[in-house]
Amino acid sequence: MTTGHPLIELRNVTVAYGQGDSRVTALSALDLVVQEGESVALRGRSGSGKTTVLHAMGGLLVPSSGVVEWDGVALSSLDARARRSVRASGIAYVFQGANLLPTLTAYENIAFAECVSSARSPYLPIELLRLVGLEAKADSLPAELSGGESQRVALARAIAQQPRALLCDEPTGHLDSDTGERVLDLIEALRQQVGFTLVIATHDADVAARLDREVELHDGRVLLHGSLA
Repeated sequence: MTTGHPLIELRNVTVAYGQGDSRVTALSALDLVVQEGESVALRGRSGSGKTTVLHAMGGLLVPSSGVVEWDGVALSSLDARARRSVRASGIAYVFQGANLLPTLTAYENIAFAECVSSARSPYLPIELLRLVGLEAKADSLPAELSGGESQRVALARAIAQQPRALLCDEPTGHLDSDTGERVLDLIEALRQQVGFTLVIATHDADVAARLDREVELHDGRVLLHGSLA
């Protein structure tokens, strides 16, 4: 349920790399607001700027110009340590690949995420594994898990951080359609149970249709009613 309170706001955000003839613009004067409690799909083809938007939202990059605000605080006004603190206290990522630490078990991956977070989860790691249906895989290494199981562990790891916002980059991109549907069902069930704002970057219209709102990106800009904003 949305609160009507902006949690993440991008105002006139441009992200560019390189100089002169080699300059590449990933985002161009982009405006976007995500309300606390809503679920938003960032949809667009490869290269449209979806991943860059997620990185800007979470403070993983500082835009070339414009402002990114997290709960009313401009991230660009913070030093690198303070931005890391914001991420640790409120933002979690799930990527296209699960990106689990390969030498740690499923249980240890979740426990480690909680250790590096400034929040303390009310759930034990084994309880989070139970939430995602993988209690029996607690002692399994990532190499011993299927793609769907790895992504479910990644979700449990994200929930261990007690995020106010979960940012997902093509979370079903490496999964078959049935497994992908189950992962999306799980994300929604966790959102209802735990409560967090959700932003998913996807090229898939079916994935986008499951969320509260869809934002279509084209060449680093928001596409509104067939026209670039």
